Amino acid sequence: MTGVAADLGGRPVLRDVNLRVDAGEFAALLGPNGAGKTTLMRAALGLIPLRAGTVTTGSAGYVPQRHDFTWDFPASVEDAVLSGLVGRIGLFRRPRVAHWQAAWHALDQVHLADLRKRPVGELSGGQRQRVLVARALVLEPAVLLLDEPFTGLDMPAQETLTELFTHIARERAVLMATHDLAAAAYTCDRLVLLNRTVVAAGRTAELRDPAIWMRTFDVGPGSHLLKALALPVPTEPVGA
Repeated sequence: MTGVAADLGGRPVLRDVNLRVDAGEFAALLGPNGAGKTTLMRAALGLIPLRAGTVTTGSAGYVPQRHDFTWDFPASVEDAVLSGLVGRIGLFRRPRVAHWQAAWHALDQVHLADLRKRPVGELSGGQRQRVLVARALVLEPAVLLLDEPFTGLDMPAQETLTELFTHIARERAVLMATHDLAAAAYTCDRLVLLNRTVVAAGRTAELRDPAIWMRTFDVGPGSHLLKALALPVPTEPVGA
């Protein structure tokens, strides 16, 4: 995306956002609450109008937060994944063999093929998240957008998902919005610091200046965030 500006409810949220994520790259989108991370993803999907700028994504798959999916709906795992193809199949048309094969292939990619007949309501939190990933992958997207995929999950589930996302990123671009700064710094190829606009972007080793983190998260030099990331103590005020 280039020069993107977008509003939400009549309020400016994004301004002059320039961002590129290439195939084979696992990038983390980091910023405080209200920084515009979800709005950026919705803009990338064409779900909200742009006030300025352009977005070019090719095909994109979106993995929402788990609470945005109705898990008590009486559907099997394979049915839930197949629902990702409704736009192609049509709302009232029956899926063809090729559509079912695409759903099964997506389940293979997230290691849930053996659970394809199980009701989604019986799955664990980590399994549910993998169902949502498969539902996005069934479209064979060039870009995979992940919105806070680790929320509410225990550490084993988070580690399983991290391995999965790293593997997926070998073939497509992956952009993940997350609050887990330490894990993102350790596992992602590149970090994108966002607060209404891109404050900075680069590999973890390139983002050692505490000032850019302080500007992004609006924190002071004594913040535990800087300590958690093992950043050097600022020697002068930001903007000095």
